[in-house]
Amino acid sequence: MGSSLLSYRAIELILEFEVGGGQEYYEKLLQRPTWPEGQSGITIGIGYDLGYNSVEVFNQDWYKLGDVERKRLSDCCGLTGEVAKQRLASVRDIIIAWELAWEVFNVVTVPKFYNLTKKAFPGFEELPADVQGGLVSLVFNRGTSMEGDRRREMRAIRDLVPKKDVHGIADQVRQMKRIWVGTSIEQGIARRRDAEADLIEESA
Repeated sequence: MGSSLLSYRAIELILEFEVGGGQEYYEKLLQRPTWPEGQSGITIGIGYDLGYNSVEVFNQDWYKLGDVERKRLSDCCGLTGEVAKQRLASVRDIIIAWELAWEVFNVVTVPKFYNLTKKAFPGFEELPADVQGGLVSLVFNRGTSMEGDRRREMRAIRDLVPKKDVHGIADQVRQMKRIWVGTSIEQGIARRRDAEADLIEESA
């Protein structure tokens, strides 16, 4: 299943939190654009957030999408938070087939986030496959910024990766749950952080 860059368990974890586990859930609830709340943009396919992609990149990644649909969705690139929420209704009629979503995920998304994670955490490639997968899931969800108090665990992980301190990395992933306490997405994010930490820790 999926890209050879990530372990089977890592791909399963990302699919669980991005598309409820796979094709059946996707086709039931997610084949139309969604807005996952918070600072997300309008999201299509398997966790592809238009808010954090330029029009040029989006057009390259989704060149197999019909011209009309691609143009309409490209107007949502760069929009996040409440602005994205307001725009969602204008594109909710667009349907993206699972086959295309899966192809973009494997060919574009996984390599992109693998490389972002490798750049964010020097020494990443020397870690066990499931530790790599847990960190790719984290970056997929949070990005790679290291600035500010909300990112203190990211900086700690950056320091722990060269030491191959698997338990320390897992602990920092769990500690991140503090950031979303009291928010509407607290429960879902806490489940994801715990799942990532478990995957990381079980590789030790």
